Amino acid sequence: MADLIVTGGKPLSGTIIPSGNKNSALPIVCATLLTDEPVTVTNVPAITDLDKIVAFMVQQGSKVDWNKTTGVMRLDHSSFRRELAAEELPQDMRSTVLLYPGLLHRLKKITIAANSKGCSLGVREIDPHLEIFSKLGAMVSFGEPLAIGLPNGFEGNRHWCDYMSVTVTENFLMAASIAKGTSTLINAASEPHVQDLCAALIALGAKIEGVGTSMLRVEGVEQLHGGTVTVNTDYHEVVTFLALGAITGGEIRVEKSLPHHFDLITRAFKKLGVVIEHEGDTAIVRRNQTLVIEEPYTSNLLPKIEAAPWPYFSVDLLPLMIALSTHCKGTMHFWNKVYENGFSWMPELAKYGAHVMVSDPHRILVFGGRPLRPAVVDAPYVIRAAIALYMVAASIPGRSVVKNADTIKRAHPRFVENLRALGADVEWK
Repeated sequence: MADLIVTGGKPLSGTIIPSGNKNSALPIVCATLLTDEPVTVTNVPAITDLDKIVAFMVQQGSKVDWNKTTGVMRLDHSSFRRELAAEELPQDMRSTVLLYPGLLHRLKKITIAANSKGCSLGVREIDPHLEIFSKLGAMVSFGEPLAIGLPNGFEGNRHWCDYMSVTVTENFLMAASIAKGTSTLINAASEPHVQDLCAALIALGAKIEGVGTSMLRVEGVEQLHGGTVTVNTDYHEVVTFLALGAITGGEIRVEKSLPHHFDLITRAFKKLGVVIEHEGDTAIVRRNQTLVIEEPYTSNLLPKIEAAPWPYFSVDLLPLMIALSTHCKGTMHFWNKVYENGFSWMPELAKYGAHVMVSDPHRILVFGGRPLRPAVVDAPYVIRAAIALYMVAASIPGRSVVKNADTIKRAHPRFVENLRALGADVEWK
């Protein structure tokens, strides 16, 4: 595990070009298993989760040429083995579930170990995935290990999800794209990375309607073909650097910022006294923002930022707003409607001197504008929480340490290099 050594208190300023979206790249690369024709994926971020997915594919006989400097990945699965080379699938990351449609299509049966059900944010149930596969023609045998069979290929069907799950929606899209007949998913997730997967599948020959909405209709095709697809900018990284500019008092410009996704994000910043500007596809935070929490007109209610599945404010961005709020004058109510352990890192934030009251597993109050001090903190295995702890350290004069912070590398391949380009004093140790 690696630590971030931070000497804070310096305004961060400059221009950043963000990397490709990790949450788009993973399902897009997994979706290439649905065709034997070569696929080229551009703007691929050099992240550790993809390293593991690619290593698995190569072990199975795929040809993968990945230039991490240019971000171009070329994949050819025509020599993919019909049986698993190892005894089980990679089990140390949640994104393994995105391999299931491609593997069922190729192997006709997979087994799943019991330890693939959760992460640091809380229990991540596999049941909705099993429902999707069952609806689309798979046979599920419950036991240890769990087995999923697909003897006759995917078959079109209609399904209404209990809730808007990103990975369930992505697995539906992949399976339905090559299913016999037409499939409909109601209460589908619509995040930008889900839209990116839709665009990639369409580029490979899929027929998908309702992209960006909560109802998806997919007309299955006999097979997908090869082609070239692009991973869009990581809007999480765009927000990260804008928040870093605001919390340190600097001016940061982020290019390729996808402004059409930013209406609600910009409003969340405004609630914390931060104005985000857009010039074309460049997002800008000017130096020395007011950092005063905006009071609601309904004065008997606390100011609030609530996060839930898109098109709500993204729950993955909530830690960045929490970090920023520690410097804002006033009190802000944060509501995480998704993860029961989303605020488990609050004791680490308190080590800096932040005043936080945990109301329940889903809600906290941050009393901002209180004196903060350097500290040694332990990052949880949650990407944006680790970044939030770095943000606070960067804003405080003096030396801080964010221990076990290398989970950041799962989504931000050039995090420290980008920070140094903005004037940060930070290093891995």
